[in-house]
Amino acid sequence: MRISIVTLFPEFFDSPLRVSIVGRAVDAGLVDIDIVDLRAHGLGPHRQVDDAPFGGGPGMVMMIEPLADALDPLESSHRVLLTPGGSRLSQDHLDRWSSVGHLTLVCGRFEGVDERVAERFIDEQVSLGDFVIAGGEAVATAIVEGVARLLPGVVGNPESIERESFRGGLLEEPQYTRPSEFRGWSVPEILLSGDHGRIDEWRRSQQLERTRQCRPDLFEEFVVASGDEYDPAAPDGRRRSSEGIPDEHA
Repeated sequence: MRISIVTLFPEFFDSPLRVSIVGRAVDAGLVDIDIVDLRAHGLGPHRQVDDAPFGGGPGMVMMIEPLADALDPLESSHRVLLTPGGSRLSQDHLDRWSSVGHLTLVCGRFEGVDERVAERFIDEQVSLGDFVIAGGEAVATAIVEGVARLLPGVVGNPESIERESFRGGLLEEPQYTRPSEFRGWSVPEILLSGDHGRIDEWRRSQQLERTRQCRPDLFEEFVVASGDEYDPAAPDGRRRSSEGIPDEHA
């Protein structure tokens, strides 16, 4: 897979793209990352890339000409603008982008980009969340790592991807490892029981409870989609809508 990043700060990526999963994926030839220096496409002797907005207002706006020059050669790729005005980044985005072949990430800066760029050169707009940071470089780094780890051969055990948070609509259950007791804090006994059936039920109940507490929005979506009712007393946290409900007329 090829990932192109259009940015005013190529040096931002010197370290993040060389370490851990991304670095290994690049070294193995599983992903090719191309950094496009937007300043090289700037106008005039000072390589200008921004200007004051028409109609007045604070800050500067990224100009259409340098961006068009940088993006024209990337027309066949899936081009994503990283901007606070985009849809909130999700695992669904990463899953979809991991199969596009060539992904281009455009890092916004200043007060944003000339709207004609978004209209004519961009396929999709995303935001890291409901907050504003200085630019899209941090977002691009998160996306590259999130996409790279989904590529075949990057993660050693593919099952770890299928069992993590947001798969199946729920957060991941709590995890523990050695020692089984530390300063009087013990690992849940069921995880040491060797009873894999009960362990699976416990994990499912913990996924439901953690999602209910930490992400009630995801929890409600899951309940509606599954048709099950949440029952914290049940081994796996679920009371099926078609069973276990007392008949008032019995």
